[in-house]
Amino acid sequence: MNALLSIAFVLCWSSGFIGAKLGAGSAAAVTVLMWRFLPLAVILLVVAATLGRASWRGLSARDAVRQTAIGVLSQSGYLLTVYYAIQLGVSSGTTALIDGVQPLVAGALAGPLLGQYVSRRQWLGLCLGVAGVALVTTADAMAANGVAAWAYLVPFLGMLSLVAATFLESRSRTRVAPGVALTVHCATSAVLFTVLAMGAGAAAPPAEAGFWAAVGWLVVLSTFGGYGLYWLILRRSGVTKVNALMFLMAPVTAVWGAVMFGEPFGVQTGLGLAVGLAAVAVVQRGGRRESGQDPRNARGPRKTGRSPLPDAHSLPACPAPKPQDSGHRLSGGCS
Repeated sequence: MNALLSIAFVLCWSSGFIGAKLGAGSAAAVTVLMWRFLPLAVILLVVAATLGRASWRGLSARDAVRQTAIGVLSQSGYLLTVYYAIQLGVSSGTTALIDGVQPLVAGALAGPLLGQYVSRRQWLGLCLGVAGVALVTTADAMAANGVAAWAYLVPFLGMLSLVAATFLESRSRTRVAPGVALTVHCATSAVLFTVLAMGAGAAAPPAEAGFWAAVGWLVVLSTFGGYGLYWLILRRSGVTKVNALMFLMAPVTAVWGAVMFGEPFGVQTGLGLAVGLAAVAVVQRGGRRESGQDPRNARGPRKTGRSPLPDAHSLPACPAPKPQDSGHRLSGGCS
């Protein structure tokens, strides 16, 4: 099951870069994002008011504010930078490469922020993954013409935004129902993108079938598929494992681009995909010791609790962690 979820997550998350490129050809980034989230937020709010009212009981103001902040970081901030970068001319593969740095940043911050242990094998896999995504997109970045150098900094801001959202949620000890979290996130994004689109005079959607095809693509594959599976796998497997899968986004996006847009797919791309797969395997194997002893702590194994994280599916949640069970392993989680 975990393998199937991982495959589905990689495909759906990668589809977001392709959907952004599809939408960029017919409208401004804020226009695409407004119409991606506005109808979705309306539907989710209607469902919450009719069928899902029980899930909202007990939601405190503090929890609502936290989920709003997570939505701003993980959806609004992240997606706006990705779409804007592609609109500026940064290729989808290069944008995916920059996002691929996220696991290394998350791994470096996990110790001081969460007090979680990262094994040497996992660090090896993380560094190997960076090498894999670099192989896929280095040539593309060097061959780009007419793209301002500062444009490549825009996806970095989105990557940092998603890292911040991941840690903000990981530090939470309060269970929020998956449907509630997704509704808050999407409603927050709908409001922000609508305000931005109206302020830019770009709220009106273009009368093109391709625009609505891109919006449908993004809602189904990227929001429910990629975004929902991101939090689901994070809850089940931990920060390191879910972020190791991010190393596959650049090479898989290159495959999407080759199939849909005729972008070149050469030996270097194939090699990068192979290295990325090896990186995921190394990190996954390095995390299997999560039920064993922390090599830096001779007192024996410790439980790893994790508060449930928002996703698009109603699944059993991990038990909320106790204060003394904060853990020292980045790959922990419930099975």
